[in-house]
Amino acid sequence: MKRSAPRVRGSLFLTLLCVAWHQGHSREKPQEKSKDVAERKNPVKPTPENLAEAKKFFGYDCAMCHGASGDGKGDLAPSMGLKMIDWRDTSTVADMSDGEMFDLIVKGKGKMEGEGDRIKEELAWKLVNYVRTLAKKRPVPAATPK
Repeated sequence: MKRSAPRVRGSLFLTLLCVAWHQGHSREKPQEKSKDVAERKNPVKPTPENLAEAKKFFGYDCAMCHGASGDGKGDLAPSMGLKMIDWRDTSTVADMSDGEMFDLIVKGKGKMEGEGDRIKEELAWKLVNYVRTLAKKRPVPAATPK
């Protein structure tokens, strides 16, 4: 069965048009997305119950790399060659919006696999609240005697 030249050209043109349209839109989305992520507000209040639930989850799912206190010195970090962020550092936490932290938890980064659909969105927001408390719990260095 032979196709006519105009029909083949029309199909080819339509295919190229769809590819060009898709490429143009895929370039715009990351910029829009990053702005939206940074501005996203945490809808979950940091109640004692919410923080306890997030602490429990952090303990069995995150602490193996991030450390129980969030210091970045979990048991798996050295064996995987990871240099982890110290979540107890107030400047680290202050430099990230809730939306950015949520995105990091859900999508991951580098070797860290995100939680994705394995946890509910509400728990991810609770984890954001919990990680923020880690910076507040950092022990104050002892004063040196004079």
